[in-house]
Amino acid sequence: MQVTETLNEGLKRAYELILTAEELDAKVNAKLAEAQPEIEMKGFRKGKVPMPLLKKQFGQRLMGESMQEAIDEAMSKHFEDSGDRPALQPEVKMTNEDWKEGEDVNVAMSYEKLPEVPEVDLSGVEIEKLVVKADDAAVDEALASLAETAQDFNDRAEGAEAQDGDQVVIDFVGKVDGEAFEGGAAEDYPLVLGSGSFIPGFEEQLTGVKAGDEKAVEVNFPEEYGAENLAGKAAVFDVTVKAVKEPVAAEIDDELAKKFGAEDLEGLKGQIRERLEAEYAGAARQVMKRGLLDKLDTLVTFDLPPSLVEAEAKQIAHQLYHEEHPEDHGHDHGEIEPTEEHNSLAERRVRLGLLLAEMGQKAEVEVTDAEMTQAIMNQARQYPGQERAFFDFVRQNAQMQQQLRAPIFEDKVIDHIAEQAKVSEKEVTKEELQTAVEALDEE
Repeated sequence: MQVTETLNEGLKRAYELILTAEELDAKVNAKLAEAQPEIEMKGFRKGKVPMPLLKKQFGQRLMGESMQEAIDEAMSKHFEDSGDRPALQPEVKMTNEDWKEGEDVNVAMSYEKLPEVPEVDLSGVEIEKLVVKADDAAVDEALASLAETAQDFNDRAEGAEAQDGDQVVIDFVGKVDGEAFEGGAAEDYPLVLGSGSFIPGFEEQLTGVKAGDEKAVEVNFPEEYGAENLAGKAAVFDVTVKAVKEPVAAEIDDELAKKFGAEDLEGLKGQIRERLEAEYAGAARQVMKRGLLDKLDTLVTFDLPPSLVEAEAKQIAHQLYHEEHPEDHGHDHGEIEPTEEHNSLAERRVRLGLLLAEMGQKAEVEVTDAEMTQAIMNQARQYPGQERAFFDFVRQNAQMQQQLRAPIFEDKVIDHIAEQAKVSEKEVTKEELQTAVEALDEE
């Protein structure tokens, strides 16, 4: 096949590929000759069907296959010989669309190649790693929160009115049009006012009730209510209040610790301290990572494939539009035109993405099967009861696998770079770390 370069401008490349009629005919004949021994046809013994008859019967189908194979082979050889790596799938099309059998096949191929990424000397790169120790105050604050989640309820004084946050123990019967409906009744039901566990308007009407009160609670089921026979209907619940109880935080002692799987209070404090410091370390890593990427961004410059930058800018603009318009859940808002700010951010992301990919490849960084399995399992937990289906979906979806693999690969490359850079630790307070994390979102 003849390959002629027609464009060489920056990272843009274009070529004309000509598959001659003789080459195509030879490929078709070779395929027929290979298949001939196994072909049976009425009036002929197996393997004895004449070639002209085979060509008449199967030639048209094999011609299409041969064209595609020849073009694929020519493209593979071109990329192998040139060393070019296309940024996106090359655009390939026939230029003589009125082609007839016996004519040459003319094909145009164009693409943007990935740039040569320069070497980066990391020995002079200095980055700062923030370190936060979980002090006693932070541990005590977390303990108090745990005690609230383990709270109990004690009876209020006789005649006391129920307040928001109190637990009322009630019997109730719900009716629509005067008729009780299935699932609308219960006895000794413990309802925490303000929890939002009942339909809107129900709990608010029980604020101020006392033990022994009887009350008709009037509500409307939401239009989107799960039970179609109740959706949008007005209902009345006959409620009898049997007890009013106030919340009481659990005692911070060994018994509380045992509820959360620790042997004693000191053991629970140790677990909390470890958890807090792990959270701080995760946040500090994000700050360090941003600082490292900022340094890398100043160390290298190289041409970027316009198609990658354009696609990234459109993605950024689309994402930010939905963040600013959370009420718009659809995608019929038309194309969002990227701004200069979007384009600048896209250039940074593409440049750093290509740089990290190159550095990771040279360092032979790989994502293991165990790391991928763990990532899939973590994602699957977002779909309770459908974990197996999600796992199978990812296994069969290469694009989804790449979405999960990319951040793992990037983090491993960041670790590799940090090992070669000069990292200094700086101890800061929890508040200072929080300020640094918040600053990440503002940039």
